[in-house]
Amino acid sequence: MDESNKELLENIKNSISETVKEKKIGIAFSGGVDSTLISKICSDMNFDVVLLTIGFPESHDILFAKQVNEYLKYSHHVLEIDSETFSAVSSKINQKIQTENLSWNENCIAFYYVSKLANSLGLDIVITANGIDELFCGYNAYREVFSRGESQILQVMKSKLDNELKMMKAIDLVASEFGVKILQPLLSQKFIEYAKTIPISKKIHDSEDLYRKHIIRKLASDIKVPELSCTKRKKALQYGSKIHKALLKIR
Repeated sequence: MDESNKELLENIKNSISETVKEKKIGIAFSGGVDSTLISKICSDMNFDVVLLTIGFPESHDILFAKQVNEYLKYSHHVLEIDSETFSAVSSKINQKIQTENLSWNENCIAFYYVSKLANSLGLDIVITANGIDELFCGYNAYREVFSRGESQILQVMKSKLDNELKMMKAIDLVASEFGVKILQPLLSQKFIEYAKTIPISKKIHDSEDLYRKHIIRKLASDIKVPELSCTKRKKALQYGSKIHKALLKIR
């Protein structure tokens, strides 16, 4: 493992240690590189890890998460969303968070189900990998502004981070119904400051770069995250779980 990846790993571990005080934790898990990396690091740090996956039956996230965990072999629980009650749940959450922002509604719905699953298993702490896409150029928006230079990339990063930090407050509100606390170690101020010092070239190569997050994928590979997770391009939680599709249908 090269020096920059060792440093990245140490900073992730420090952020987890400073944020997470319980030994037994749920991890919001889709099988993608971000959630698998966090799960593997937490397990390597001797946390008692329980993977939590939600989605509609046969959704990509459920199938892929099961596939990835065939290699990890961690404790893994799945909650399949009931399409009969989905409309009532989504309207309850919309009333609670009071915004028409589609992405916020989708993410809050997803974490409602994650929290419900955690609560049913007696877990009150859930860790997420939120922050990786924002800090390591995981979104398509970074490709779209790449040709305009680093200052534009950093501008996108700032607005993505601002949005994510605000959205997490809405997610906390939704999770509190189940007495669950959602923690994002990679959105701590200290980790954000560190991640911004990593050269953009280690995150995204050019405007045609469909993979992005290169230093994250390399670190995942270095610590023996299953290869299919390191190399796969995966849709965001609201798409992989089919929540986006279901919400558009009832809207």
